[in-house]
Amino acid sequence: MITVGEVLRAANARLAAAGIDSPGLEARLLLAHAMGVDRAEVIDRRRPIDPARFAVLLARRLTHEPLAYITGRQGFWTLDLAVSPDTLIPRADSEALIVAAKLHCVAPARILDLGTGTGCLLLAALTEFPGAFGVGVDLSPGAAALAARNAAMNELGERAAFLAGDWASALAGTFDLVLSNPPYIVGAEIAGLMPEVALFEPGRALDGGPDGLLAYRSLVSTLPCLLAPDGIAILELGQGQAERVTSLAAESGMISVALQADLGGIPRALVLRTQKRFGSASVGG
Repeated sequence: MITVGEVLRAANARLAAAGIDSPGLEARLLLAHAMGVDRAEVIDRRRPIDPARFAVLLARRLTHEPLAYITGRQGFWTLDLAVSPDTLIPRADSEALIVAAKLHCVAPARILDLGTGTGCLLLAALTEFPGAFGVGVDLSPGAAALAARNAAMNELGERAAFLAGDWASALAGTFDLVLSNPPYIVGAEIAGLMPEVALFEPGRALDGGPDGLLAYRSLVSTLPCLLAPDGIAILELGQGQAERVTSLAAESGMISVALQADLGGIPRALVLRTQKRFGSASVGG
């Protein structure tokens, strides 16, 4: 019977040859998933296994299908989330929005997440603001259903509602905190991204149009009507987009409060308020 050590050595070599980053770690994660055990339990390299299920999973990863889609799980903030090809895979960069929310929003009662995907932003915010109720909207019915499942898995189902819709077109009322990670990749550049993204993640959640700003134009025109008088909106940004999105927001009566960098130091979260909050005497300096 083949052993864990033999399987891991062979998988490591094949993943490395395919250009997969951290092939040793990924081999162990795939094997743990195939065996139905925690990664730490794979440490016993003498343990005999049936390699058939692992071979299927390894073959998928060798095509550059993302590991998160293969295992069906991804961590974000303090949450364990289900993922599927209906949604982008949550990334640590997006946690900058939650950091910004904690710094600039005090005890919101109503939170809105536009383009919710897995629900990662909304659910993370709900863990930080225990008195809040949240609404998540996604164009994809499959994504909205998955987000609802994640809410239930993380014991937040009674504090969140999810629906399929075109941004905020089906909503009424205002919110104290609006979060969004919109599509912001220049459409012509998607094909040149790493294959895990270009070939497998949903194009509708990536494609920001010819200049990457298409979704922002729609969002900033809607935000003034969505925000409560003291509310803030926090938008995720692509690299180098802060100045242009800030200008678009200003055209819709919004002002930038802050920029929050991600762990790599890239400005990632733009915090906005409506100008009317500050009164006419403070507008324009």
